[in-house]
Amino acid sequence: MREMKDSGISWINEIPRNWNVEPIKYSYRLIAGATPESTNVDFWDGDIKWITPADFKTKDVFVTGGSRNLTIEGYKSCSTSMLPIGSIVFSKRAPIGTVAITADKLCTNQGCLGLVEKSGRVLNKFYFYVISIYGEVFNLYGSGTTFKEISANTFANIKLPMPPIQEQKSIVGFLDAKCAEIDALSADIQTQIDTLEQYKRSVITEAVTKGLNPDVEMKDSGLKWIGKIPSSWNVMPNKYLMKKKKVICPVYNGEDILSLTMKGVIVRDLDAGGKMPTSFDGYQRLEPGNLLMCLFDIDVTPRCIGLIKQEGLSSPAYSQFELNDMGNAKYYCYYYTMLDNDKTLLHLAKNLRHSLTEDQLGAISVIVPPVQEQKRIAKFLDAKCEEIDKVIAAKIEQLALIDEYKKSLIYEYVTGKKEVSAI
Repeated sequence: MREMKDSGISWINEIPRNWNVEPIKYSYRLIAGATPESTNVDFWDGDIKWITPADFKTKDVFVTGGSRNLTIEGYKSCSTSMLPIGSIVFSKRAPIGTVAITADKLCTNQGCLGLVEKSGRVLNKFYFYVISIYGEVFNLYGSGTTFKEISANTFANIKLPMPPIQEQKSIVGFLDAKCAEIDALSADIQTQIDTLEQYKRSVITEAVTKGLNPDVEMKDSGLKWIGKIPSSWNVMPNKYLMKKKKVICPVYNGEDILSLTMKGVIVRDLDAGGKMPTSFDGYQRLEPGNLLMCLFDIDVTPRCIGLIKQEGLSSPAYSQFELNDMGNAKYYCYYYTMLDNDKTLLHLAKNLRHSLTEDQLGAISVIVPPVQEQKRIAKFLDAKCEEIDKVIAAKIEQLALIDEYKKSLIYEYVTGKKEVSAI
C-alpha cells in the first residue's frame, strides 16, 4: 500500500505522497465564450459550430456541436473564441458543473468556459473525470440571485489533484474500460425504462379508445387520430362536454402555487429558484376535479394536460376546464394525455406560438363513452399505471445507485485512494 499525505482540501482528502494539488490555472488557459446579437439574421446559421450549456451532458463525454451555428460575421461580432479539438468545456451556469470534451473545433456562449491545456503535464481525459464528479463542489463556489454562476477567476483558482502524467494515462485507461461497462449496464436499464413508458402509453391508448371489453362491437369514430371505437360510444365537440372556468385571485394570500408538469398538477416549491413572477396577484384559482391545460407552445411544452387534485393558484395563462355530467375528469385527463404524448393536436394549432384558443379546442370532436364506462376505464388505468410506475421507479433507483457507484469509482482513482495495478 502506497504512502499517503493530506491534500489540505476537504473534498479531496488524502492523496499519494508523490502527487500534488494545483490550481486549474497552472495547467489550463481559460477561454470565455460569448453570444452574437440574437436578432441579426446575418450572424446565425453559418458553418461555425457554437455551443451553450444546453448542448452537452457529462454522461456523453464528447460534444461535437450545438443546436445553432454562427456565420463568420456572427463570430467576429462577439468575443467568443475557437477551441481546439480535445479541449475541455465546462458549464459555469445553468447548470454549474456539466463538462465535456470537444470532438470538433467549436466556440461557446458566455455560459461556458473552455479549458485549453498549456503545461504539457496534464491529460485532458483525466481532468474530465476529475471535474465530472465535483459538480456539487463547483456549485458551492457559485453566486447570483437569478441563477448561480461560478466566475472564471474563482474556477481557475480551484485546486485539483495532479498525479504524474504516466499515472494519469494509466488511470484514464482503467476508468475508460470500467465506465464503459457501467454505461452499458445503465443503457440497458434505461432501455427497459423506455420500453415500460411506451407500454404504459399503449395501455392508455387502448383503454381510452377501445374500452375494456375486447369483444365489443366497433364502429368508425370519424376521427383519424382515434380510428374505431365501441358502437355504444358517441362523438361530439368538446364544447358540449366541458367549459372554461377562470376565477381570478386579485391578492395573493399565501395559497399553494400549482404548476403543470410531467408528474401532473403539483405544488411548486417556491424556494427552489427558477423563473418567478414579481407577484402572484392576479393568478387564477384552481378547483379539484377540473382539468388544467396549456393551450400555447404545445410543441415545446412537455405536458399540456393535468388533473387538478387540490385547491391552489396557477398562472392565468393556463386554461381550467370544468366537465359536465357527461364527462369524467380522470378519463379525459387520460384521453388528452394520450393525445399529448404524440402532440396529436399540434396540426390544429396554426399560429406562430402553436396554440389553440378555447373556441378552437371546443370545436374539436372527442369520443364520449357512457360516463359509467369512463369511470371504469379511469379506475383500471389508475391501477395499471401505478403498477407500471412502481417498476419504473425501481429501475430509476437502480440507475441512481449505478451513477453513485460510478462517481465513487472515479473519485477513488482520480484522488489516488486506489491504485491501478501494474503502473
